[in-house]
Amino acid sequence: MGRFRHRKRKVVVKPNVKNQQLPTVDHVTGKKIPQSFVFSRTKLPSVLRQLEMDLRKLMLPYTALKLKEKKRNSLKDFLNVAGPMGVTHFLILSKTHSGPFLRVAKTPQGPTLTFKIHEYSLAIDVARAQLRPRCPQDLFKNSPLLVLSGFGTGEEHLMLTTRMFQHMFPSIDVNTVKLSLCQRIVLIHYNKDTKRIDFRHYSIRLQPVGVSRRLRKFVQNHQVPDLRNLQDVSDFVTRVNRASTKSAVKLQEIGPRMTLELVKIEDGMCSGQLLFSSDEQFQWRGEEQLPWINKKFNE
Repeated sequence: MGRFRHRKRKVVVKPNVKNQQLPTVDHVTGKKIPQSFVFSRTKLPSVLRQLEMDLRKLMLPYTALKLKEKKRNSLKDFLNVAGPMGVTHFLILSKTHSGPFLRVAKTPQGPTLTFKIHEYSLAIDVARAQLRPRCPQDLFKNSPLLVLSGFGTGEEHLMLTTRMFQHMFPSIDVNTVKLSLCQRIVLIHYNKDTKRIDFRHYSIRLQPVGVSRRLRKFVQNHQVPDLRNLQDVSDFVTRVNRASTKSAVKLQEIGPRMTLELVKIEDGMCSGQLLFSSDEQFQWRGEEQLPWINKKFNE
């Protein structure tokens, strides 16, 4: 009788051809640009599977959009692939009897933050609720901007949460950044009354002010102008220059949308010593580990 050969379990990652020319070093910090894997550890229903895809699009372009995961893949399999590919963060979705959860981990040794997802809306649901949904094709060519709000309470676990979110996205230099590259924004707000985190994803659009609606559409869409009612071409150029120097910033939600609650913090990769728990009787235990954890973020 022939022997059964144990095949080595692999995580299949199909690289995006368009993303091969992306820079790998952050010009602001001089460190490597954070990259991520978004995957699940349990069998997810179809709606959570779609949420997983929405999170992958949100993390573009520095994520594996076509990451293929199999049931037999272990966390070690993802770690083995993450090292050579420069992946710095894992976003892991799971579903238990108490509800869906999202774990955010720093590779390869942690820490790991576990959030309970109390409410969520898919990107397609957000678009259906809008009269004129907006999602151009080049919207995901650049990383989103990150805005954190309400985390400045001085509590240790919130400080660690802030650092985790900040290191998930590339840094920007406000003096040199090109405004044309800022097309998306991720807003994360902590509500100290409910102790929950509101997670929102918006597109950024500049709208000229002080001009007519027709001229505004030309400036935005670069359509052929109608010059019949003008005395000279210079009149049109003057109006365009006026429209280009004064613009209003418009935010339009594109999803996904989540309401999260920080459940626990572990000092390892989905394991290790428990530093924080949402249990009211649990006290913060991370004073001795903070220097070591800060070192992990700087690696």
